[in-house]
Order: sequence, then C-alpha cells, then structure tokens
Amino acid sequence: MLWIIVAVVVALALALFTVYAFNRLRRVDIAAQEALGGIDVQLTRRADLIPNLVNTVKGYAQHEKGVFEAVTAARAGVAAAAKDGSVQDKAAAEAKLDKAIIDVLAVAEAYPDLKASANFQSLQAELAETENKISFARQFYNDAVATLNSLVRTIPWLLFTGIAGVQAREFYDAPDGQDAPPAVTF
Repeated sequence: MLWIIVAVVVALALALFTVYAFNRLRRVDIAAQEALGGIDVQLTRRADLIPNLVNTVKGYAQHEKGVFEAVTAARAGVAAAAKDGSVQDKAAAEAKLDKAIIDVLAVAEAYPDLKASANFQSLQAELAETENKISFARQFYNDAVATLNSLVRTIPWLLFTGIAGVQAREFYDAPDGQDAPPAVTF
C-alpha cells in the first residue's frame, strides 16, 4: 500500500513538473518572439522616417536619382523582412537600409541650406532616436534568446523542449560593419 501511495505522489509530482516545464519554456519562447517583433517595429519606424528624409533632401538634390532609388529598394527590403524574414534576413535588410541612409546623408552634406533646415534637423533627431531604440531592441532580443537558449540546452528543461515545441533561437548579430548606427549628425 505504501508503494502505491509513493508511486501516485511521484507520478503527480512528475505531471505537475511537466506542466510547469512546458509553460516555462513556452513563456520564454514567446518572450524571445516578442522581442524580435520589437526589432521589427523599430526597423519599420526607421523605414517610415526615410521617405520624409528623402523628400526633404530631394528638394535640394534632384540629380541624385540613384540614391533615392536605392533608398526605396532598401525600404521595401526591410518591410519584406519584417513580415516573414529570418533573423539573418532582417539583419541583411537593415544593413542595406543603413547604407541607403548614409548615402542620403552624404548627399545632404553637400547642401548647407538643407543641413540648416528645421525639418531636416527634426528628421535627423528622430532618426537618431530610432537608432537608439533599434540598438535597445537588439539587446533586448539577444537577452531573451540567451535566457531561452540556456533553458533549452540544460537539464531538466532539455527533456521538455519537444513537448513544448521550443528550440534554441539565433542571436541577432548585426552584419559586418554594422555594429554602430549610421552617423546622422553633421
């Protein structure tokens, strides 16, 4: 009789721990997924600022058509990556947009009246703020991934990853040369 009671208690404890482990892994995975969404939000915000910046610069530099086309293509790439791209797709799209922003700002460098424009300065400030938010979102995502990865690679959580449908995620590594935001001040 005692063995039956012990077996029931052990089975109940195992069942409760399984439920706890499942829920813990799912919560941490959802947190990592949400953090990746935060990067998408900030990249989309930056992409939405770009048309205003481009239109402001266009008024001064009509002959820089190639730069503006590159910005449009980079912006479309960010939108596509934000919808259903992998972490690497998002980083690559971000790198292209960074280059496009740098090109637009290089064009603006040649126009002192533009640099003094209140509208241009305001857009630069918003862009700088967005760059800071992107850096924070990347770090937040990487922190969430580190927590998730440490769980799914250690016992006892490792034993429940299949049941929870959770696996390790990739860290968000900015592409080479993209470890600092583009310069947005003159």
